[in-house]
Amino acid sequence: MTRNTRLTLAMILVVILAGLGVLTVNRHTAPRTAGQTGAPVDPAVLVRDDSHRLSTSADGRVTLVEFLDFECESCAAAYPAVKDILATYQDRITVVVRYFPVPGHPNAELAARAAQAAANQDRFAGMYALLFENQDAWGHQRTPQTEAFLGYARTLGLDLERFARDLDDPATAARVARDKSDGESVGVRGTPTFFLDGRELTQVRTQEDLVAAIDAALAG
Repeated sequence: MTRNTRLTLAMILVVILAGLGVLTVNRHTAPRTAGQTGAPVDPAVLVRDDSHRLSTSADGRVTLVEFLDFECESCAAAYPAVKDILATYQDRITVVVRYFPVPGHPNAELAARAAQAAANQDRFAGMYALLFENQDAWGHQRTPQTEAFLGYARTLGLDLERFARDLDDPATAARVARDKSDGESVGVRGTPTFFLDGRELTQVRTQEDLVAAIDAALAG
């Protein structure tokens, strides 16, 4: 199955389930055109000074923000598309990641704390990639996947004592909670939710939809 097909199927599934009211995640129930943008939101809430940036544009014109859950299958399906966008646009756009762990995913909040603990050692991007690329191994497990995350920290060459300490630090949990609170305040109901230049991208079903929206923003 190609990356685009996987993303398409996952996003369609999210939209269908949300419309049926089965999930607490994504999207608006009213029908919308693919790629349609929502009302503008406060940019100061959408992107904080300490928000994690996977890329930073030279001119600051275009910013893509994703609220995500590392245990969310749709987020994992979208990950290759985001990775391709990072490679394609590089410093032409800013890509920001915000935490939005969903309560129904048993290790989502712990995974977000693992990413933040890695960020404390300047390795957020590496942990972000490892969590998604290995989601099948640790995701949807009833027991805490602390040892798996310690293994990823070891792979990244982190100070393991500091990582373990930061993983359990209330300040780390508070940092994750602040991201989620910001997401809720701008209308995020589930994952993945994308904002482009301060407006939510609704019903983005494929990588092509996302690329088209970015290209339009760059051309505008």
